[in-house]
Amino acid sequence: MDYQKLAKRIVQRATKKGALQAEAFLEVGRQSTVRVREGQIEDLTQSTSKGVGLRVIVKGRLGFAFTSDFEPSGLERLVDQALKLAEAAAPSKLNGLPGAKELGRLGDTGALYDPAVANLPGDWKVKVALEVEKAARAEDSRVATFNAVGAGDFVSEVYVASSEGMSGGYSGTYVYLYALPVASADGQLQKGYWLDYKRFLDDLESPESIGREATRRAVRMLGARRVKTQQVPVLFDPLVAASFVSGVARAANGNAVHQQASMFAARQGQRLAGEHVTLVDNGLLPRGLATAPFDGEGVPTRRTPIIDRGVLSHFLYDAFTARKAKARPTGNAKRGYNALPSIGTSNLYLEPGQKSPEELIREVDRGFYVTSLLGHGANPVTGELSAGANGLWIENGELTHAVQEVTVAGNVLKMLQDLDGVGNDLQFRGGAAGAPTVRFRGLTLSGE
Repeated sequence: MDYQKLAKRIVQRATKKGALQAEAFLEVGRQSTVRVREGQIEDLTQSTSKGVGLRVIVKGRLGFAFTSDFEPSGLERLVDQALKLAEAAAPSKLNGLPGAKELGRLGDTGALYDPAVANLPGDWKVKVALEVEKAARAEDSRVATFNAVGAGDFVSEVYVASSEGMSGGYSGTYVYLYALPVASADGQLQKGYWLDYKRFLDDLESPESIGREATRRAVRMLGARRVKTQQVPVLFDPLVAASFVSGVARAANGNAVHQQASMFAARQGQRLAGEHVTLVDNGLLPRGLATAPFDGEGVPTRRTPIIDRGVLSHFLYDAFTARKAKARPTGNAKRGYNALPSIGTSNLYLEPGQKSPEELIREVDRGFYVTSLLGHGANPVTGELSAGANGLWIENGELTHAVQEVTVAGNVLKMLQDLDGVGNDLQFRGGAAGAPTVRFRGLTLSGE
């Protein structure tokens, strides 16, 4: 089936029936996953999905409907339902689809589709998942069990057509490996976690490296204890730092800023951090997990520096919020076929610095290296952060014993000011948010 032509026909049908504007967003995907345990297949799934969402504007009123029924009668009902819902909606001058000026020219994403992933044999995932488990066990005899070990791949297609001139589509592939071992010693259990998630098979880390690193992260936490309440320099490893920058980006949501429900409201153009801090949302990042030529409503993606060399520079917008805030959309409309667009990030990352993580640690006499945070992260309105934390204690510039059951507390605005070290080890693990190791001058630990 020619899905691009199908999307256009749906739009044409909607305008013929009375829509002033119409947009069809169509998705097709297939995925397969496997989980193993003790050398045996625990779960193996394969699935396909497809669907189309239709957005229409009639006399300033918005209607939206979706379906997975691609039969002519099903698509006819889709159009009728969207128009009927528009008739019942309240009118708004802000309702409308991106126009020609907002759609513009698409940027260069590079390749997003890997035939090697799309054509992986059915037994590949089983084989590599078993290799991950075997390597994890071989790394250390203290591995008692696994919460999960697995592998998977995903192939997706996206097509968008609108009455305003948008017509485009792209295909993408994804492949991943993960392991969650549990280590045991002296009556204590500690969990580890490691994964890799890539678009291209050649970029994926080996099953052996995934399994061994997952075990190392579990075993190094054995013997963990609490420390006294104090204020010390704190480092976040790349996984924790990625979670932190995601929290920062939530405050750059253009709608939240417009509603004064963000700690960044009225701060655009102000210096928030040192020149070594640049936080970027980049929908055109080569081989990025969220790289795409256009966003969920056809607006070209782009590189948007949220914090540029320490200065709060840009907020993220979809077309509706940009219209409301009298700004321009940034290509950050996220959606599935069964939902209206909303603001989200693409490839979000803190640009790497010059120092290795080992150098950042060596410069700390006494501090805390955080390897996991437990909780909901920072409040995007107030900036307050308070979360349970596990990690490793730093003494005289070296990692020593494991630490658990402490709380890390601070305020994001102050943390950005105190972010005095950025590592050169930028990583993307399991998602489209990435970061290197980062160091804060001082955070409060609540322990004994």
